[in-house]
Amino acid sequence: MQLSEQEQIRREKLDKIKALGVDPYPAPLYPVNANAKEIKENYKEEVLEDGTKNRLNFQEVCIAGRLMATRPAGKATFAELQDSTGRIQIYVRRDDICPTDDKSNYDALFSKLLDLGDFIGIKGYVFITKMGEISVHAKEFTLLAKSLRPLPVVKTDEEGNVFDAFTDPEMRYRQRYVDLVVNANVRETFVKRTKMMNSIREFLNDKGALEVDTPVLQSIPGGAAARPFITHHNALDIPLYLRIANELYLKRLIVGGFDWVYEFSRNFRNEGMDRTHNPEFTVLEFYVAYKDYFWMMETTEQLLEKAALDTNGNTYVQVGDNMINFKAPYKRISIYDAIQTYTGFDVSAMDEAGLRDVCKQLKIEVDNTMGKGKLIDEIFGARCEHNYIQPTFITDYPVEMSPLTKKHRSKAGLVERFELMINGKEVANAYSELNDPIDQRERFEDQLKLQERGDDEAMFIDQDFLRALEYGMPPTSGIGFGIDRLAMLLSNQASIQEVLFFPQMRPEK
Repeated sequence: MQLSEQEQIRREKLDKIKALGVDPYPAPLYPVNANAKEIKENYKEEVLEDGTKNRLNFQEVCIAGRLMATRPAGKATFAELQDSTGRIQIYVRRDDICPTDDKSNYDALFSKLLDLGDFIGIKGYVFITKMGEISVHAKEFTLLAKSLRPLPVVKTDEEGNVFDAFTDPEMRYRQRYVDLVVNANVRETFVKRTKMMNSIREFLNDKGALEVDTPVLQSIPGGAAARPFITHHNALDIPLYLRIANELYLKRLIVGGFDWVYEFSRNFRNEGMDRTHNPEFTVLEFYVAYKDYFWMMETTEQLLEKAALDTNGNTYVQVGDNMINFKAPYKRISIYDAIQTYTGFDVSAMDEAGLRDVCKQLKIEVDNTMGKGKLIDEIFGARCEHNYIQPTFITDYPVEMSPLTKKHRSKAGLVERFELMINGKEVANAYSELNDPIDQRERFEDQLKLQERGDDEAMFIDQDFLRALEYGMPPTSGIGFGIDRLAMLLSNQASIQEVLFFPQMRPEK
């Protein structure tokens, strides 16, 4: 392995530390009893009449974290220690950590052999410096882990210009562990993502929903129109697919007698990658017996309003240049009306040939594998979708676009479906679920015909799911949320890679 000059110097320091009889990677137990955030938020002191200071709490603390900056001051050093909650200043004086006449431990180890990025432990007391900064005065220090690679250290000159910032997206995504250390705002994005998911779980659990797990490896990739990843099971000698959706398994549970089930599902689609698509992504799907898509719209509004409040403390969220309001209710418009509004074409009665002509006039590229449903989807995606900034339900899709959806109760040729658009992108997709097994079989057969035309995203026929429907599924409504896209919105990120700890990347050269 070729080492850089700085890496070689750090390894030489490692050898010197060992020569001092110090273990650079000691046993993991270290008695941490405080962190940077709680010390800063809770420490108080008062000045008594005689001028002495009375510390009201935190008589002694034990903290640990990375050494992120040092400022030598004669026989003492001010330094910045960073733990999972933030940074705090520490004050290390040679005479305090080396109370005997032998000062070699401080001189050799703390002042010369430590590097930025090293993990250290500090025992001492909290005080406020003359500059008014809450700090920890070290009485003991312990090396907990030596860092053998230098961190990228951000430097700022007197004019405020920033140098050496770790900002290259490819480097940040490949080395997320470094990104999280040096860019505090990145950690906050993932904290918000967890807050959002916890809020959603709380909402669903309070409503009586049951969280479940369904298979990731599937013999038939069902529940969505997408190209799957294929693998092979050696013991069974059969092909298997990474799931593209968990919908059909959750519906099986409704057949089995559960009234409301949900799952945060890790899904996989062997398709393109861009700022809103990653081949591995997270979806929340839930299914509720005896409900329809009108009820689902109201429930979606309630869920997202709560998630926004719990994540950011407000229903208004800044997303790029737009201020999005998650406060219910949301606007509703049919897909045909949306297309007519933004293209001038009424496509509601058009056949496939008419739709192809519209695509030609609108200069939308299509191919011969696309049926009526996909053509309508292409028109909406190209000319309409980006216009819906505030949360908007696009409703009542044509039956050709929705092979798992119940036919509309009053509008022939349509189904009871909506997609939720926010900031110009789809965030959720919901149906009144198709529970007629005969109709469902015919829809699957139509999908098979699209496969024969070369549509590699058309659905497979799932015979076991059809068998489940034949046992009877009650009227049901279901929805799928793109959790990554929702996290992008609530943390004001323009790229899906910013809300995934480890997004998929091309092989590193």
